[in-house]
Amino acid sequence: MSNQKQNNKSVADGIKETAGAAFHTIHSALETTENVAMNAVDAAKNAANNLAGNGKNQRNHD
Repeated sequence: MSNQKQNNKSVADGIKETAGAAFHTIHSALETTENVAMNAVDAAKNAANNLAGNGKNQRNHD
């Protein structure tokens, strides 16, 4: 393989590796964002259930 072809292959491989690393980083960030969002939804649901549940099964003993 000529030097030019080898250099082109090295550049292409470098770009491919960089793109793969960038994709992995973005994918991890999206998973983290999803986890944070789902935890917020769960917390809101639990808070709403707790508020609604505070009035359940309570009798007026007057």
